[in-house]
Amino acid sequence: MNNKLQELTERLYNEGLSKGKQDAEQLLAKAQSDAEKIIAAAKEEAQQIVAKAQENADKLKSKAESDIRMASEQSLQATRKDIENLLVGATISDKVKSTLSDSAFIKEIILSVAQKFTTEQSLELSLILPAALKDEMEAWVSGELSKTLKSEVKAEFSKKIQGGFTIGPKDGSWFVNLTDESFKELIAEYLRPVTRKLLFG
Repeated sequence: MNNKLQELTERLYNEGLSKGKQDAEQLLAKAQSDAEKIIAAAKEEAQQIVAKAQENADKLKSKAESDIRMASEQSLQATRKDIENLLVGATISDKVKSTLSDSAFIKEIILSVAQKFTTEQSLELSLILPAALKDEMEAWVSGELSKTLKSEVKAEFSKKIQGGFTIGPKDGSWFVNLTDESFKELIAEYLRPVTRKLLFG
């Protein structure tokens, strides 16, 4: 009887142990499978993060290169423009200034322009001249010019004008600007393309 009880106990123990082992192995296999899935998912997510980061880095690099290129081109254009302006300015500035500060030359042009206006339109004219020429021009305007045009000509002298003059009707409805600055701008417009071609091809 004792033997049978002993056998039964051992059998129950072995079956319980075998079942426990089997359950443990199943749990271990499931845990390993779950762990492999988690690792695979983590690797995939990591790869996606790295791919996204690389894509963003490539976009940022491309934008930075584009911005640098654009800034370089703008800087080069601005430098070319500065060189062009310096050369054109140096070429014409002194010559225009000296020519349009010559009272004899200005008198000749004023007379020519004024006669054209008064002959065709019978206008009373107003002049704006450089303040520096007041001593040389004031008496001529009120005397010889007014006499030649058979009409009083009003003259103002401005420190804003370095050379040349502005002429138009007294009512200010329009005017012709023949100052040194307007001449420089006009001449520069013709010189710039030539200068640009010589300097930069």
